[in-house]
Amino acid sequence: MKLKLAGLENDSIVDGPGIRFTVFVQGCPHHCEGCHNPQTWDFSGGYFEDTEEIYQKILKNPLLDGVTFSGGEPFCQCHELADLADKIISGTRLDLMAYTGFEIEYLIEHSTEENGFMRLLEKLDFLVDGRFILSQKSYDLKFKGSANQRFIDVKKTLKDSEVVLAVDPWDNLEIKLI
Repeated sequence: MKLKLAGLENDSIVDGPGIRFTVFVQGCPHHCEGCHNPQTWDFSGGYFEDTEEIYQKILKNPLLDGVTFSGGEPFCQCHELADLADKIISGTRLDLMAYTGFEIEYLIEHSTEENGFMRLLEKLDFLVDGRFILSQKSYDLKFKGSANQRFIDVKKTLKDSEVVLAVDPWDNLEIKLI
């Protein structure tokens, strides 16, 4: 299965907890003012890459803690990202995270077999949801660009049928030097 990409980042430390492989998809309907990646908006831009090729690149990095789907808008390519997520889940212990301009409530309520929103959501561990709002931008926010966005524990949210905010697994990590 082929994904329409804007690019890949092999070792990001800003796109979620730990060291992450970030998949930047091409195409976004939101066009948020002040967007960090406006070059990803155009659905006709970017390039195609097979999900198996991307998965093989992920496997080559032994330092990874997780994989992040960013963009662009990942929920415009749910079936393709779910295919990649299936490979990651079955072959690694990496966690999965996505950024979306949609709110999780919208994705759940409007999910259909055709758009695949739930197919992708069910594979994620973390989700940062909500449009980027320039007037709420802050560099002090962990993994988020603006204060309205939420860092969500997707598994607990789907289980409890209410939004459960995630705790960064790296917070309060005690490191002992020998």
